[in-house]
Amino acid sequence: MKNFAKNVELDEFLQNSVKDAGYGGADILKTPTGTRITLYVSRPGLVIGRRGIGIKDLTEKLEKKFGLPNPMIAVMEVEVPELNPRIMCSRIASSVSRGTAFRRAAIYALNAVMNAGAMGAEISIAGKLRSERSHHEKYRAGVVPKSGETSRKVVREATSDVLLKMGLYGIKVKIAPKELLSPEVEIIETEQQIPEGGGEAPA
Repeated sequence: MKNFAKNVELDEFLQNSVKDAGYGGADILKTPTGTRITLYVSRPGLVIGRRGIGIKDLTEKLEKKFGLPNPMIAVMEVEVPELNPRIMCSRIASSVSRGTAFRRAAIYALNAVMNAGAMGAEISIAGKLRSERSHHEKYRAGVVPKSGETSRKVVREATSDVLLKMGLYGIKVKIAPKELLSPEVEIIETEQQIPEGGGEAPA
């Protein structure tokens, strides 16, 4: 539990530190030589910085704040950021904080996810959206499994929040990529052999 709480705190710190680069998550692995952290972002250049200054500064902060032994940071680019729920949560929060209407930001993000090839997506926004009374709205497209083994294997989800003048907005994004769903029917092609002497192959 102690390690889990520390990893959550570390993940939150990384999200706030590299949010402009489109933070999509991190893998933390402890090795005999130190702690290896792999960052998944949509714009690696903003994390690395000119001549590696950004990586060096982030490494020093991690070592000082969390006491990580010899932290080693690797930056990986997310090939399709529209299929990463954490990145899409961040984009919606950023759009809303700049004054974009929450409904427009959600629909734009939903269309971007579906255009990227997702099987389905669902975006929920809750808070004081239009009045002093809090409520929530959902926007769906395609098919998003809700229960069972398929839901656990296929659906990716993430949550975020943004503080505005009206109050705190909560944002949840669920994405079901097509490549994670096993095909219901698999067709196996076999070559039909013709027996010696010609004629049709036996049924």
